[in-house]
Amino acid sequence: MIVQGGQMNLRHLRAFVEVCNHGGISAASGAVHLSQPAITQAIAKLEEGFGLPLFTRSSKGMFATAAAKILLHRAQRAFDMLKSAAPKVPASGQSCAAGAYVDLLTSTQLRALIAVAAYGNFSVAARVNGVSQPSLYRTAKSLEALAGQSFYIKSSKGIDLSPAALILVRAARLAFAELDQAITDIAHSKGETTGILRLGSLPLSRGTILPPALNRLAQIYPRLNVQVSDGSYDEMLHGLRHGEIDLLLGALRDPAPAPDVIQEPLFEDHLGVFCGPNHPLVGQPVPGRAELAGYSWVVTRGGSPTRAHFDRFFADLDLSDPQGARRGAILESNALILIRELLQGSERLAMISANQLRSEVAIGGLHQLPIVLNDKPRPIGMTYRADWQPTKTQSELLCILRETAVAMG
Repeated sequence: MIVQGGQMNLRHLRAFVEVCNHGGISAASGAVHLSQPAITQAIAKLEEGFGLPLFTRSSKGMFATAAAKILLHRAQRAFDMLKSAAPKVPASGQSCAAGAYVDLLTSTQLRALIAVAAYGNFSVAARVNGVSQPSLYRTAKSLEALAGQSFYIKSSKGIDLSPAALILVRAARLAFAELDQAITDIAHSKGETTGILRLGSLPLSRGTILPPALNRLAQIYPRLNVQVSDGSYDEMLHGLRHGEIDLLLGALRDPAPAPDVIQEPLFEDHLGVFCGPNHPLVGQPVPGRAELAGYSWVVTRGGSPTRAHFDRFFADLDLSDPQGARRGAILESNALILIRELLQGSERLAMISANQLRSEVAIGGLHQLPIVLNDKPRPIGMTYRADWQPTKTQSELLCILRETAVAMG
């Protein structure tokens, strides 16, 4: 049974595409330069993997089933992604267009390339792939020979990839992700809910829109496997653009971070100043900035929009004058649980998203001070690849997220 797109045999897929295009094995044989028995075996392997027939056979030819049409669409997109990135160089000393080069790639070669890119070491990449180091090394070098150029460059840190290899790595990851989509789509056509929904979650989505949306999705698909990753924005964006995650949720960027992604706003967020319920400022007149500066603060690390506004808020105070405002200690953290516990157990203050701490304020665990920050509203929403075609499950999540945003007001 096929469980991952990266495990699909690309030669079998090429044969399948040509059978769909030509309506039979005999006509497809010349197009992929495989014997008719080899194509027959390739189709049989794919049908065994998916657990259903991909063609109806008759004296007039072979006709794609509904499942085959799903696979054909996704497979063609996957091959187009590889063609757009394949190095346009001669292969084996012969003139070879990008499309012909792609027709010679194997999934084993691409998995080896991806593993070396991820770990920068042939031995570690081999262990992760479950093969011997010599085997993976031979496979990796065969890809270089096919491309007619060096992909793997020794460095002080291990193995770096050439620019052309990095382009192919991204295309391979996206192509495998597309084939994962095919597996999920075909499972849905059989009435099954399988596959993995891979989400990237940034801080302003984790405590707001994502939990209720995932709970609603679980009611519809109780057996769905959902993977939620967190990390820095740059890490999450890289994962999105390389097919490692399907959807990124959190604060949107202005301008958009890359031309190949789309940002869709869901709601707006404002900053607030928060403290513990027993803080000396609770119930007192609104303090000035000089007094606020004297307290110890918990703030996000440098580089975030919240930290930038915090710095601007106190920027024109002369904190070097002994007779003027004094600067309290600053503790940097992006961990919401840590921030909450620090505020509840001290006289610290924090400048943070109001939405993130809404539930804590509602139950009395934290208090929001009535301080006007004059911050610009921050759009919170979804980021996804411009050419992404979501599965039924993914489309359902998009609808739920939009409805949840409306309900949040």
